[in-house]
Amino acid sequence: MQYGPPLGFRASSPKQMLDYAQPVESYSPLSDLQQQTQHQSHQDSPTPGSRSGQTTRVQTPADADPSKDDYFKDPEYNNGYPLDTKLKRSKPEPPSKEPLSHSHSPIDTQSIDLEKYEKVKEWDKHTKLPGRKDPDQPYLPYGQRLKHFTWAWYTLTMATGGIATLISIQPHAFPGLITIGAIFYVINLIFFTGITMTMILRFTKFPGALKGSISHEREGLFLGPFFLSIATIITGTQKYVIEAYEVDHPNRTWAITSIAVAFWGYTFAAFCLATFQYSFLFCCHTYKLTSFMPSWLLPIFPVMLSGTIASVIAKDQPVASRMPIIVAGLGCQGLGFTVAILMYAHYIGRLMQVGYPDREHRGAMFIGVGPPSFTCLALIGMANALPDEFDLQGDGLVDAKLLRTMALVVALFLWVLAMWFFLITLVAVINSWAVYFHLGWWAMVFPNTGFVIATISIGNSLQDETILYVGNGLSIAIVVMWLFVIFNHVRAVYVADIMYPGLDEDIADH
Repeated sequence: MQYGPPLGFRASSPKQMLDYAQPVESYSPLSDLQQQTQHQSHQDSPTPGSRSGQTTRVQTPADADPSKDDYFKDPEYNNGYPLDTKLKRSKPEPPSKEPLSHSHSPIDTQSIDLEKYEKVKEWDKHTKLPGRKDPDQPYLPYGQRLKHFTWAWYTLTMATGGIATLISIQPHAFPGLITIGAIFYVINLIFFTGITMTMILRFTKFPGALKGSISHEREGLFLGPFFLSIATIITGTQKYVIEAYEVDHPNRTWAITSIAVAFWGYTFAAFCLATFQYSFLFCCHTYKLTSFMPSWLLPIFPVMLSGTIASVIAKDQPVASRMPIIVAGLGCQGLGFTVAILMYAHYIGRLMQVGYPDREHRGAMFIGVGPPSFTCLALIGMANALPDEFDLQGDGLVDAKLLRTMALVVALFLWVLAMWFFLITLVAVINSWAVYFHLGWWAMVFPNTGFVIATISIGNSLQDETILYVGNGLSIAIVVMWLFVIFNHVRAVYVADIMYPGLDEDIADH
């Protein structure tokens, strides 16, 4: 084979020179057998295709005698042809009619994120090693995992604030107990601020995430813990800030007024949430009763906690503002408990028809303990906040003492119901303990704080030391449970058991 035009030819343009630069098959110094062998090697050896960002090079034949040592000075293919770096063409001519394979560039930045996403989709989450880093789990940076930082994180602050309130009402206090409670109160403020800033970062980094989270059939239910966290902050402020002031302290007056304003603002927002979120769920989502979970109660929980807030703050309010707070708190408590009673019918029906939920979600069954417990403590607290001279009709028939007795009777009725739900859930959890951490584990803390506070409130009303010591023991158990859950929470973030695609509350279910 030879390159170039025949002798005596003179090219008239660069195009003709390129045309005549093609290989000419009319002559070869090799024998027919050597040409046949060479042609066979061309078909058997893979022809390198052009890559994006690389220059296509034309193969130039070597000398007929390739037996000399170090003959080839340039890079060469397996067929003995060196690379010609002089003549550059846009497309090589393949030795066969088969199309060239187009491979990606070694650095294809556009496909990196897609490749990671595909790996995450192909990974089976059911093979995840619980509580440990899984070497088969595709790695995602925290910036991408932030997309799965859901509203359910407010269950952490909800539970921590409940612990602070629980410590503040212990019947057998010791020196330093209030300091421990104040530490929990401050930690809760830090957690709430950090979670709120992270949620804002999530909604800023991922456009549309705010609307999607609120309208999601599962994550949207966890708007409730956000408001419940605010409720625990209000009660904690009453216990650790306002009650810390002396009666004649100049800052006490404006602090009491501020907490009353916070109560009315919270009550209005919680009532709007209960109304509009349930309206949205009724018209935009379809839930099967056989899959009922107590988390369906979460939208009504915040307005129910208005009664709990009223029972805590009312006794320090002036009489002129105390009575409206008690009336509003009683009405909101009745609304929340009534809706919960309606939901309980579906809850028991689901348990009778399909049994317990999956083991990973049985801890959330403690949510059912909340409505009777918080109603119990709210009734006693609001009755005790009534002025001693209170007389409803002015005839001495319905006075403060009678209402306190009625509140205690109803509280005993509801406390036993709460204990029944507590034991039902405890048996279910012990029967099949969860392996993978979920944020629903915090339900083992917050609703149960209401149950313990209700127990202590009944003990104070009955002046029974046995019940009060039972309340102390239950309080210790709740604090230990808080430590257990916070440890598993931190570990779950580290090993990617949560904040990872498919493992959070931003999917329909696990």
